[in-house]
Amino acid sequence: MKDPNLPIEGGCRCGAVRFRISAPPIFTSACHCKGCQRMSSSAFSLSAAVPADGFEILQGETVLGGLKQDLPHHFCPDCMTWMFTRPPQIDFIANVRATLCDDTSWYAPFMETFTSAKLPWAETGAPHSFTEFPVEADMAPLIEAYARSVGRAD
Repeated sequence: MKDPNLPIEGGCRCGAVRFRISAPPIFTSACHCKGCQRMSSSAFSLSAAVPADGFEILQGETVLGGLKQDLPHHFCPDCMTWMFTRPPQIDFIANVRATLCDDTSWYAPFMETFTSAKLPWAETGAPHSFTEFPVEADMAPLIEAYARSVGRAD
């Protein structure tokens, strides 16, 4: 695993909405929950959690979709690409869709979540696996382990 060369930019499928990540990811993940399966039309969704002050929209505006109140999922209003999720209770962008980055060579999922809903054939190669989402007490050690895995100093 490695960190992206920052800043890194990306955008939706049609190019109407563009974003920039200017801070290293907190962690990367693959989520197997039924919601991610349905919203991504795939076996799992791939995400990078990024500090809120390290993420900006460069062009266009997003619209809310999915679970608008509980988990504000941001979509391109033109092509309806699911771009990111910004939970109000935390200070990071929880689900920047990593495959939307122009350069994805840096990306690999560090953990996989909601394996209780995992399709039997779906493999991610993530070194950490959870049947649901990790409990709060596990998050700080996971974030530290992710930083070490990408070569950041302790």
